[in-house]
Amino acid sequence: MADCVFCRIRDGQIPSVKVYEDDKTFCIMDINPLNRGHCLVITKVHAATLFESKSDDLAAAIATARRVARAIKTALKPDGLNMLQANGAAAFQSVPHFHLHLIPRFTNDGKGFDWPQVGGDRGEITKTGEALRAAVAAETTAAPIAAPEGGR
Repeated sequence: MADCVFCRIRDGQIPSVKVYEDDKTFCIMDINPLNRGHCLVITKVHAATLFESKSDDLAAAIATARRVARAIKTALKPDGLNMLQANGAAAFQSVPHFHLHLIPRFTNDGKGFDWPQVGGDRGEITKTGEALRAAVAAETTAAPIAAPEGGR
């Protein structure tokens, strides 16, 4: 996609610090890092979110994330690691191209990501779970969505 910053990075039109690349994914350093070593695993095929991404691209992204996360663990020795993925503006996705954030975490780094635990309503949790279970069952029996002509 011509106006997508990640597609332009993929195509060499915008410089980046590349960490890894294979036939389906690439990994670059985040230019607005939360912590030292914060990087992004990006699918080469443009898909705005998880919802539009193809399963094989998602599997490749997870494999790349694991590979790079192990390298982060070896090179930077963090105390932990967050893997974050956002879909849509309401979830704070800033670039509409599927990507995973790998964020090394260090004890007392002061960066957050915590939210207060507030017990949910058991009846609402059960009702929502049942609705999701039915939707998943319908999704797995539905015909696959065809890729657009000439699209990636």
